[in-house]
Amino acid sequence: MDYFIHKNLGGFLRRELDFYIKNEIIRLDDIEAADAPRVDDYLKKLRVLRKIARRIIDFLAQLEDFQKKLWLKKKFVVETNWLISLDRISEELYSDICAEANAAPEDGLLKQWRELFDIRVTQLTPSFLNKNSALVIDTAQLSDELKSRIIASISELEERANGVLVNAHNFHALALLNTRYKKSVKTVYIDPPYNTGAGEFLYRDGYKESSWLSMMANAVEQGHSLLKPEGSLFASIDDNESHRLKLNLEQVFGAENHIADIVWQKRYAPDVRTIISDAHEYVHCFAVEREKFAETRRKLPLTATQTNQFDNSDDDPRGPWKAADFTAQGYRPNQMYEITNPAGQVMTPPAGRCWGVVEEKYKQLLADNRMYFGRDGTGRPAVKRFLNEMDGMVPWTWWSCQDVGHSQDGMKESVSYFGREGAFLTAKPLELIKRVIKISSANGDIIADYFAGSGTTADAVIRLNAEESFNRRFLLVEAGEHFDSKLKTRIQKIGYTSKWREGNPETADGNSLLVKYIRLESFEDTLNNLQLPDTPRLNVSATDSSEMARDYLLKYWLEFETTGSPSLLNVREFSDPTAYTLKVKQPGSDAQVEKTIDLVETFNWLIGLHVAHLDQPRRYAIELVRETDPELPQDQDTRWRATSIKEREDGEFWFRAVEGHVLRVPGDELSRERVLVIWRKLTGNSGRDQAALEAWLGKRGINPRESEFATIYVNGNHALPSDGEAAMRVRLIEETFAQRMWEDA
Repeated sequence: MDYFIHKNLGGFLRRELDFYIKNEIIRLDDIEAADAPRVDDYLKKLRVLRKIARRIIDFLAQLEDFQKKLWLKKKFVVETNWLISLDRISEELYSDICAEANAAPEDGLLKQWRELFDIRVTQLTPSFLNKNSALVIDTAQLSDELKSRIIASISELEERANGVLVNAHNFHALALLNTRYKKSVKTVYIDPPYNTGAGEFLYRDGYKESSWLSMMANAVEQGHSLLKPEGSLFASIDDNESHRLKLNLEQVFGAENHIADIVWQKRYAPDVRTIISDAHEYVHCFAVEREKFAETRRKLPLTATQTNQFDNSDDDPRGPWKAADFTAQGYRPNQMYEITNPAGQVMTPPAGRCWGVVEEKYKQLLADNRMYFGRDGTGRPAVKRFLNEMDGMVPWTWWSCQDVGHSQDGMKESVSYFGREGAFLTAKPLELIKRVIKISSANGDIIADYFAGSGTTADAVIRLNAEESFNRRFLLVEAGEHFDSKLKTRIQKIGYTSKWREGNPETADGNSLLVKYIRLESFEDTLNNLQLPDTPRLNVSATDSSEMARDYLLKYWLEFETTGSPSLLNVREFSDPTAYTLKVKQPGSDAQVEKTIDLVETFNWLIGLHVAHLDQPRRYAIELVRETDPELPQDQDTRWRATSIKEREDGEFWFRAVEGHVLRVPGDELSRERVLVIWRKLTGNSGRDQAALEAWLGKRGINPRESEFATIYVNGNHALPSDGEAAMRVRLIEETFAQRMWEDA
């Protein structure tokens, strides 16, 4: 479902009310002709009308403003999992993976591998995993305990990852991802719904133009926010909305940053069912800063046809070459000299043109055997362009189906992954997306696509990385059921092998894979988890002022009464980070299930944390004693102190640590600041919890007063140093969580 919410309904309706009263109700001629009592009666009716109308508007505005607040709230992560090829996992964990898979051979991991990779074993062994290291594990098929151990074993976690997949409405996904990826993405490619009314999209494909543009305006603005100064956005579209989308792009990027309107030949033969068959679509390209994009734009490699144009008819030791025009357009006096060819014929430039270089440079080219006058020396001068000196071809705006594929190629590629019945019919061909990425990005860059469809963009990134030995990463967002059936499945399959036929693998060559995927709370989930107290927080019937009661109901009731609802953030539940739950709607049905929210992952995104190490949850047995503290008041002069701390499975105290960095300046890797996030399960005894926290920090050698971390976040009340630099360094998770979650609402 897609929602359109008015940004300021109250202001709009009040202006419309005043306009209506002035133009439709007030009649100056009637007022002039009436006596004073009638005028007074007339004005009283107007005041009553306006008062009642404004109260109705207040109530409608309360509903719409509350809905807008819920829409703009950054959403919880309701699930975090990983797609990991076995070559990325320590062999020490293979036995545990086998044990869990073998415990349920007809379900879980083994069942998924049979369906995806045609694996025909009934029991796994470490030896089998060693021999089949291209197999991709979906950690959703493992226990939380084993999953956390696998992730904890990988250092520099996100630096080594291929990419991130997000299952959410793109507005909510980009709102959450923006803190981490702002000004960090090199290329955005989007293939939005074409607004034709005929497409398999979760986003409605048949809006009125104003509604479609409203959706696209948000999408383009959010994409622009992600891009580096040298970054660019490519948007596929057809004739139906091309002009409107381009206008939208100009408004966001500026007309001066328009790069090109690429024409893609999507058909290789006319459609006989049409009056005039359309053969093309567009790919609009805009840059954040045109000049910076020009500096980083890459040329395309020569095609086989272009390479075949080079030969070596004179056995030049520098290798194959081809003759290129030696003239230039225009008139330049110092480039208008005479040239004599080997046959003795004197040549001058054609009318309206001059030679390509000055005479001195020509003589150097001639001496270096770089000039060509035809096989018999009687031709006009041409310059030799050597194949080994060509750094590629400047891209142009005509992309033929011979070069980048046509729409049938995209469908055939989808058939190769999913079979004919499961194919994604509107998928773009891989070569088209590969060309976009190749032109606009290089090693280490991030590619984003937030209308991800079946995952062609991620597939293209993985294949290009293999071809060029690059390490580009991808960020893909997709809503709806085919996130699992198409997008995630395609990524798992390309991780196993690049060669598929009718849904079955032809090889097991492998593309080493480490991909995170997350699911976000939906807007419907937010609404479904609103809770009203059994007893109203404010009993309006007991209020002395009827006006106050009315204002409360018309303006404040919704927000005040729903405070503490799970979807609105109830920080009291942070005492146990593993127990925060929401009722989440299941895709494709109205059924809801109770799911544990991933508070750890949600907070990482809220603060823009680039995770280097996500430790597994650990329990500790901590010996505590009470001792006198002279700094405390005399009637409360004892405190808990730890005498020993040991990690133990049945320990009373639970901790989980996350280490990484944030960028103080968005997009600037030189502004990295190290961050430590400490999650604890609180016991209800603040003194013992404080002593346990101090013992845990001591075990790790962390002193909040003198720490290598710029910021340390801790959940729950604590008494860590709060003076000097430590006051800025140590922060409550709950405070930051609430501030970041609601900052845009």
